[in-house]
Amino acid sequence: MVQINQTESINFKESKYATGRRKKSIAKIWLKKGTGKIIINGKKYDEYFKRINHISEVTKPFELINQTTSYDVRCSVKGGGHSGQVGAMIHGISKALLQFDTTLKPTLKKEKLTTRDSRAVERKKYGHKKARRSFQFSKR
Repeated sequence: MVQINQTESINFKESKYATGRRKKSIAKIWLKKGTGKIIINGKKYDEYFKRINHISEVTKPFELINQTTSYDVRCSVKGGGHSGQVGAMIHGISKALLQFDTTLKPTLKKEKLTTRDSRAVERKKYGHKKARRSFQFSKR
């Protein structure tokens, strides 16, 4: 577990705050003008997420607006799995970017990054094996 030391920490007094959600994950995002550092729960984003597609998806909002090295991100994520956490971070980063510049809204909205993805796991019903899968029916 590699922690970011104090000399490498980022001052977030003049930053914008947003909350992103996806499935059971909640991401608290602090965004400020900077050099492109992304810190998640005290780790760099490429150390926190192991999958390549998760790493590339975190930077997706910045790539859409062609400003990958213009903002620093500090994020606190909890709940859910890594895919849900990435989705929550994308939602939070997009909302924080809109606080800096509202002209980015059409670009981010076209890719559906500003709206919360409300899909969640369907609950299991009694008399069923899973949420919808029933037990095998026997006529005789």
